[in-house]
Amino acid sequence: MAEPVERPSIKPLNKWGRLKDTLKDKLKDPKRTLGSDNWPLVAGSAVLGLVVAAGAVIAAGPWDSGQRKAERDRAAVRDRTGGAHHGRTAPGGADPAPSAPAVLGALGSTVPRSAPEGASGLPDTLAPLLGSPALGTRSTAVVIDTATGKQLYGHGATTPMTPASTVKIATAAAALSALGPDHRIATTVRASPDGRTLTLVGGGDPTLDKAALRALAADTVRALRAKGITSVKLAYDTSRYSGPALHPIGPNENIAPVSALMVNEGRLDSTDRGPAPRTTDPAGDAARAFAGYLDDDGVATKRAPRAGRPAAASEPVATHRSAPLSSLVERALTNSDNDIAEALARQTALAAGELADFKGSRRAVTAQLKKLKMPVTGARLADGSGLDREDRVTAGLLAALLARAADPDHPELRPVLTGLPVAGFSGTLGNRYSATDRGTGVIRAKTGTLTGVNALAGTVLDHRGRLLAFAFLASGTPSAAEAEPALDALATALTGKTR
Repeated sequence: MAEPVERPSIKPLNKWGRLKDTLKDKLKDPKRTLGSDNWPLVAGSAVLGLVVAAGAVIAAGPWDSGQRKAERDRAAVRDRTGGAHHGRTAPGGADPAPSAPAVLGALGSTVPRSAPEGASGLPDTLAPLLGSPALGTRSTAVVIDTATGKQLYGHGATTPMTPASTVKIATAAAALSALGPDHRIATTVRASPDGRTLTLVGGGDPTLDKAALRALAADTVRALRAKGITSVKLAYDTSRYSGPALHPIGPNENIAPVSALMVNEGRLDSTDRGPAPRTTDPAGDAARAFAGYLDDDGVATKRAPRAGRPAAASEPVATHRSAPLSSLVERALTNSDNDIAEALARQTALAAGELADFKGSRRAVTAQLKKLKMPVTGARLADGSGLDREDRVTAGLLAALLARAADPDHPELRPVLTGLPVAGFSGTLGNRYSATDRGTGVIRAKTGTLTGVNALAGTVLDHRGRLLAFAFLASGTPSAAEAEPALDALATALTGKTR
């Protein structure tokens, strides 16, 4: 049997939608958009570094180059932990981008990182903002100094709340901790001993696309031609995942049926983020597309693909591997991608020996957070994406996870930070901060939105360049249009900078 061919996929996915003219203006005169002349050098350099990185990402895509790669590389250099899955940079790897030291100062030892001056004044600063009617009937908040782990502010810190999509922070941290940032999800083609029956085996990669599936078919055809085979029977195997495929919210444009085998997240249009029409049979669609590619390359399929497992004696003839888990985490957080988030939860379940369904994922993610010594009391992780209103987490848990991701002893968790949307630049925060807002570029945060529920959790550089982790959760909110500016104002207040 021919040796299997492995094809990695690292696909630049989404160009940022910010205007290049705005970036150029910031590069020419950062003070013009960053505020008064007394902005400290470190924080100003950090924002300028983000702008430089943003320009690079516009050209290259955010998932495999630019700022995030620089951050991961620097974290790897400072790696204090061992193990096969902790993502050290290989010798001779690319150097961090020139902007990395400035941008990452708050994560390293080059910037003093003790509690900020005026930390005792946080209650006076945040309490009036938390009392805004825009934040509904209940709101909670936690702020942590990432250098010391000290909680600088807490309001309802241990109160379980519906987190919406901020629960993706917990899902991502658990997956990275369990599997490591370099883990890749395999989609495999296995052949019977005589080569005349193929099985397309899904590993749980929701980002498998048509180009990768076509390449997988081409590799398979080459292996079959070497044996003189020109026709096969085709099966497809989704047994890696268990339980119901439908999310508890039911059929929905925000998520496809959760399957171990799918193409383009089961999307029926050309989008790669946000709501979209979804197939009801992602695995069957993927198998039928694969059969078509085999036919195109000269290997006929004798019948329509059928669900089934490969024979015990079958051998792999071709393999496609996803982008690294670090990239999947970043995409899930930046775009609030529900399909990837549910896949991350199930991959965590598989790593823990649990059934890869909603219940098994909940047990596995919770157990992994306990291993990270996180405060999980009151937490209920009903799903990985935050679409389930039965999810419950505390602001204390989310802020603690972000602080742990900044810990030099846990570089494997760094993609939790590098994947956060950047205020005014990327993902779900791309349009929530103006060019003149003092939070632009220094706030990185995961958003959360359900009807009546709004949340924001992330990191911010204060006015002296220190990194703070925060989580703000609100329920009973009148509308997202009112709640989001109120949450953004809370995060901006942590910069400690006045106009």
